[in-house]
Amino acid sequence: MIVLGCNGFTLGAEVFATQFGAVGTEKHYILGHDSGAALLVDGKLVAAVEEERLNREKKTSDFPINAVQWCLEHAGIEFSDIDVIAIPWNFSNDVFDATMHDLASAPLKPAEKVDRLRRIGELFTKAVGREAMLADFAARTGFTPDPDKVVFVQHHLAHAMTGYYMAGQKDTAFLISDGRAELLSSLTGEIRDGRIKVFEDSLISANDSLGNLFAAITRFLGFVPNNDEYKVMGLSGFAEAPSPNPFLENIVRLHEGGRYSLVMPHDPANPRCFDDLFVKGFGPYQDTVEYKATVAAAAQDLLTAVTSHQVRALESKTDLNHLLFEGGLALNCVNNTKLLEGSRFEDMEVSFGASDTGVVIGAAVFAWANHPDNTAEVKYADTVTPYLGPEYDTATIESALNEFSDQVRWTRLTEDEVVDHVAKLLTDKVVIGWFQGRMEHGPRALGHRSILANPKFPDIKDVINTRVKHREPFRPFAPIVLESDAPKIFEMGRKSRSPYMTFVFPVRPEYHDIIPGATHVDGTSRVQTITDEAAPLLSRLLREFTALTDVPCLINTSFNVAGEPIVCAPVDAVKCFLSTEIDYLVLGNYLVTKTDQAA
Repeated sequence: MIVLGCNGFTLGAEVFATQFGAVGTEKHYILGHDSGAALLVDGKLVAAVEEERLNREKKTSDFPINAVQWCLEHAGIEFSDIDVIAIPWNFSNDVFDATMHDLASAPLKPAEKVDRLRRIGELFTKAVGREAMLADFAARTGFTPDPDKVVFVQHHLAHAMTGYYMAGQKDTAFLISDGRAELLSSLTGEIRDGRIKVFEDSLISANDSLGNLFAAITRFLGFVPNNDEYKVMGLSGFAEAPSPNPFLENIVRLHEGGRYSLVMPHDPANPRCFDDLFVKGFGPYQDTVEYKATVAAAAQDLLTAVTSHQVRALESKTDLNHLLFEGGLALNCVNNTKLLEGSRFEDMEVSFGASDTGVVIGAAVFAWANHPDNTAEVKYADTVTPYLGPEYDTATIESALNEFSDQVRWTRLTEDEVVDHVAKLLTDKVVIGWFQGRMEHGPRALGHRSILANPKFPDIKDVINTRVKHREPFRPFAPIVLESDAPKIFEMGRKSRSPYMTFVFPVRPEYHDIIPGATHVDGTSRVQTITDEAAPLLSRLLREFTALTDVPCLINTSFNVAGEPIVCAPVDAVKCFLSTEIDYLVLGNYLVTKTDQAA
């Protein structure tokens, strides 16, 4: 059975712009970001890619025509071969009726309700309604799907199945939390034998969304909501959360059973509706690191308090010992470690597709596992890799290099020579673009489209932030480390591995002076562990580098500049290389320099 997962709306951005004022930095505030496609063949995930990597528009919400076409081409199939199309949204008639009920009971004047009804109608008829999605698919692909072969999967259930599939399909409890889905922003439950059970008393309305509140804080601090929340996370390490916490005092209320609410609902028409309460708690906004760090630390404390409240309730409802955390809030790796360590769960997993990049995978898995043609005992794939996107042959690499032959020089090496040369280059204070194999899926660079550097230099962070990434100087960088070495360097707690950069660990004191470039101001690192099986070439490079330097880690950050998607094709990599002060580019087996450097 072949299942295509598909997420994206051709008219989504237009409707949100005209009806909700979501333009500029508000463009992806409400719904419809991180569009993409995934392909599941007989239960095996064979391809997945975000549309932004191909159309080069960061966090695009457009229909994923390029991603869909690439997935089919990669698998060598046609649209007519697809058995099921899975869409990670289910704006059913019941959802519409519930939306109308909320509108009818809202404390608004009749004229305001009529105006909001018009906006909601535009949204359903042009973008998110089932008929609109089917028409969009047909218009963009030229293929009209049989409606009986299209499965609309509730957004949060798609998140849950993404994590379940990635974590090895073991029975597990789960927490899902993000900005909003159809009607909700968070829920908990269990997955047993591939079947989902939602704890109905854990449902949190989109009106009380913690994810949207964190986005509002992000906006208040001068960053882009639903995009720059990781900056708030990074800033939080520069201050202590005030006590009492103004967010918990003035805005969020915790209730029995793991529930919570906000003092007022989110207003899509007024995304700054909480600003006055922020000012009440922290004083007028100040464009200083001290002010921003204090607010950020309070936001982190809020996130931990609320999600821990949910997890404590979940512990009382399940006898399972494994926890999944998925949804946009699960990308907050600082919170993830605290959440696990403060719980009774033996382990917690956060997938490389925890945000909306991964829901195409989860929707496909859900549709396949619940299809009537499948047996009761569904057989899943034994292993899952994040390296699911495009890869490029030697001819394509050489074509990209020849296109810029007046600006670059290159030498073709053997694989052994790549490891030897790059390890020696990294002994110095250099920055290297590293481009290998199939592109990784999700928001983190996991070693195939990465920028690498030596973490022994304390100022290497400043070099990369200012000369390469063109971003704020407070931003930290993650280390890659061999999984077998990780416990010696980091205080891993209950975790034995962290392959997707979704957890943060304290650096052991004896390594603070060895990897200062990969140690945040609070003494922690967002760690990626690697193995010979999962990342053979990168593991070999790290072993050789460590043998030369006695430094057991390398800095790994995404191969892009601020505001652009991670590079995908060789030509993207060369353009990024030439537009920054990256010193060397490793493009497959090619070592590339700029014409003003020695070859």
